[in-house]
Amino acid sequence: MSSEVELKLELSSEAAKRLSGFKALAKPAEVLNQTSTYFDSEDQRLFRKGFTLRIRRTGDLRVQTVKAVGRSRSLFARSEWETPLDGDEPILDHSSPLKTEFGDELAVSPAFDVKVERRLWTIDENGSQIEVAIDKGSVVSGDRSTPLREAELELKDGDPRDLFVFARKIEAVAPIRFGVRSKAEKGFALIEQQRSVFKAEHLDLEQKMPASDAFQAIAASCFRHFRLNEDVLLRQRNAETLHQARVALRRLRSAFSLFKPLLPGAEPQRLKDELRWLAGVLGEARDLDVLLPKATDADLQRRLEVTREAAYDDVAEALESSRARALMLDFNEWLRCGEYLLLPETAKIRNLEAVSFAGMALGRMRKKLKKHGRALAKVDDQQRHEARKDAKKLRYAVEFFASLFDDKRSVRRHRRFLQKLTELQDQLGSLIDLVTGPDVLSRLGLTDHPASNSIISHADKDALIEDAQDSLDDVLHAKRFWR
Repeated sequence: MSSEVELKLELSSEAAKRLSGFKALAKPAEVLNQTSTYFDSEDQRLFRKGFTLRIRRTGDLRVQTVKAVGRSRSLFARSEWETPLDGDEPILDHSSPLKTEFGDELAVSPAFDVKVERRLWTIDENGSQIEVAIDKGSVVSGDRSTPLREAELELKDGDPRDLFVFARKIEAVAPIRFGVRSKAEKGFALIEQQRSVFKAEHLDLEQKMPASDAFQAIAASCFRHFRLNEDVLLRQRNAETLHQARVALRRLRSAFSLFKPLLPGAEPQRLKDELRWLAGVLGEARDLDVLLPKATDADLQRRLEVTREAAYDDVAEALESSRARALMLDFNEWLRCGEYLLLPETAKIRNLEAVSFAGMALGRMRKKLKKHGRALAKVDDQQRHEARKDAKKLRYAVEFFASLFDDKRSVRRHRRFLQKLTELQDQLGSLIDLVTGPDVLSRLGLTDHPASNSIISHADKDALIEDAQDSLDDVLHAKRFWR
């Protein structure tokens, strides 16, 4: 994880208005009007390869900044290069990696502008020095624009926990959400067609990084996956967006299970339980999203649609609730500052190289799947459901740790292993559909509806169990890419 200790908070227009009355931020120490022009090639080669190039104008001062982001960040000893300028044209020389990475023929032009009024404060919180910046403005590309309102809290000196103490003081005045998109990402999103669904992003872990750093990177990635979809979900009711938000929460809970040896104590379990609560609210709506396309009877369809709207109301209420906002604050504070990072009894496993920990964790997850999937035809639905959960957790682990096993043989085995796991999940999912459909209808009081039978799966259960067992055996017989 980055050593930079900073929080980015997204502010709604109402939150920004409320903060104007917050005594701690009554009079800024400085007010700056800044315009940042971001440059890229026509095919956005820089951004796609993990770089951003901008010129920021503050009064008569101009500074060019090149940043390595995403996968490129780990390739360099530092991730940011600044150059004072006299004009408004970027300088592409050896003062940054761009010339080396993209060659002498690299041609760039303005892509978008970020125009903000930046207000700055230096806050003393329990003896810690915190720089607070609130930006209000817009991202502009041609005739398209989007408002920008965000606060950044950066620890200049002191205890990182004091950042969260001050963030909670802000939350008490105005509802906040953690920002997971940079200004550059917002600009390029404005240029491109607006996305409504975000899938999990590829993770780049280093083999020798401590296991605790790997956990932080994985958990932060899951949180970003959730927040990107949550932002869309708060604006529109999209079934696939809701599905991905729920997947993100499941992946995060799986990360807790995967790294359980590093996470003793009550707080990790409490956070996991709260994540389960939020995922459960989303799950109610997801069940209806799955059933609705199967309903051809007009009356049944209407009833399901009404119930679905109510379920999405519950989702919006949960996401906007003080409970959810407290969860996000608690989780982020714990992830960055939790006592699990310092406990003497977990020091050995915590400092284990990520590649070694991954091999142990993958072996443990595979063993659990083998235990619960030994004889699917001879166990009940609940036991088969346990096997399905084990398969999901193993798949998430396989995805989390993929970058740690990057030699040709491992990559080939990983691809094969993941393919078999995907097939197994499909088979077990079909089995679960036989159970969940009737359960949902019963919960909604629609079991006796004349058309209820039309939306329930009538697949041959014995055949599905046989297919699932074959797929599970294929997974267990597949060569382990982590060996």
